[in-house]
This record gives sequence, C-alpha cells and structure tokens, in this order.
Amino acid sequence: MSDVFGFDAFSPQQIAERVQSVGVAKARLPLLSMFMLGALAGAFIGLGAMYYTLVISDTQLSFAAARVLGGVCFSLGLLLVVVAGAELFTGNNLLAMAWADNQVSTMEVLRNWGVVCAANFAGAAGLAVLVFLSGHQDLNNGAVGRAYLAIAAAKSTMSLTEMVFRGVLCNVLVCMAVWMALAGRSVVDKFVAIVLPISAFVAAGFEHSVANMYFFPLALMLKAAGATLPAGGEAITLVAMMRNLVPVILGNIFGGSVLVALVYHVIYRRPASGG
Repeated sequence: MSDVFGFDAFSPQQIAERVQSVGVAKARLPLLSMFMLGALAGAFIGLGAMYYTLVISDTQLSFAAARVLGGVCFSLGLLLVVVAGAELFTGNNLLAMAWADNQVSTMEVLRNWGVVCAANFAGAAGLAVLVFLSGHQDLNNGAVGRAYLAIAAAKSTMSLTEMVFRGVLCNVLVCMAVWMALAGRSVVDKFVAIVLPISAFVAAGFEHSVANMYFFPLALMLKAAGATLPAGGEAITLVAMMRNLVPVILGNIFGGSVLVALVYHVIYRRPASGG
C-alpha cells in the first residue's frame, strides 16, 4: 500500500480504522471535557468565519476571487480544530462509522452530537460577543459589518430545501477534509488536506451549521445596535436563526454520516467485520 499512497501517509483502509477508533474515544469523553472542547471548536470555526468575512467585505475583489480567497481563510477554523484539538459537531458526524460497526451505542452517538452541538453554539456565540465588543465590524469604513448583515440576511431568506441540500453538500466536503487530514502525519499534511475541500464548500455557498452559530448572533447584535440593514435585513431574527439551524443541522448530519461515514463503512469496514 505504501507504494500506491506514499510511504508517509496512511492508506484509505488505515484512515477508516483510525476514524472508527477515534470515534469510540470521542463518544466516551467525560461530559465536561466534551463540552469544553466543543466550545473551543465553536470559537475556532467562528474565527475562520471572521477571517472569511473580512476578505469578502472588500468590494474590489471579483466574485470568484473573494469567495475562493475567503474560503481559504475560513479553513483556519477546521485547521485549529484538527491540530489544536477540539470537538466539532459536523466533523463528529463521522461517529456513524463506529456506530455502524457496533463499537458505540446509539445513545452514545446522540449524547456526543447533542452536547457538542450545544457547546459549539456556546463557543461560536461567545466569540461573536467578543468580536462585536471589539469593534471589528467597523473596519473598512463599516464594510465588514455590512458584510455580516448581508450574509445573515441571505441565510434568513433562503428556502428550506436550499438549506437542507446546502447543508448536505457542505458536510460531505467537511468530513472529507477531516478524513483526508487523518491520512497525514504532520501539520503540513493536515493543512494541505483541509484547505481545498473547505475552501470549495465556502466558495460554493454551502451551509455549515456551526459557522451560522457565529454569523447569526453577530448580525443580531449589529441589528440591535441600529446598523443600517441591507435588503432583506428585517428578516434577521432569532426565529430566522432557528429556521436556518434546524434544516442545516439535519443536512449536515445526512451529508457527513450517510454520504461519507456509512459509505466508507460499507467499503472498508464491513468486509473486515465479516459482513
């Protein structure tokens, strides 16, 4: 296998084994550790979203250049999660592989997803408060703040069907980034594996539930502070935030758990277990 995949990287079969063993460990983390690592992940993804928004606020960039460069910057979030260590709900959808192999129970998976998702929200929203208080939104003569409001307005007015399927496609790419990062042995390997899938989903406008847990609270604070709203800005409300998060979370779960974890389980783990 080393001749095919390179002697310094894990093979796909070995990645599947690592995903399963890591999934078992994640599912059985102590509650406090799980929550604190989840809060860190929410903040890390929020930092990536902050970096992305700074880039796209520059109206001198072309559409494609802004989206691709912004997506590369957004990759900071998952790189921090993978290298520094944190529990990210979307990446943890890969726990479905350990569940399918009867290594963890349904309740252990649901406990992890529930706690980590709530902790991600706490971390992302907490970062949004800090960013708002820092005055970050006033950069570039207020263009950064306007970009946040435009992003939240677009997410508030999107159809439910779009939210679900953009959530599906997003987490296929996120989980593939996590999957490929597990092939690497160095930080450079992980960086290379993460950047293209993450920048692709961001550039394509797909929906990441944890990133939205940062965008919405910050936009709501800007709206409450009396910022000038873009077209559709009136739709930015707490109800709109929940209307977005629920279908996007469901789409993320399907994309990561079914289209990545369970597909690879059938390919690599079922033969190994005699299925």
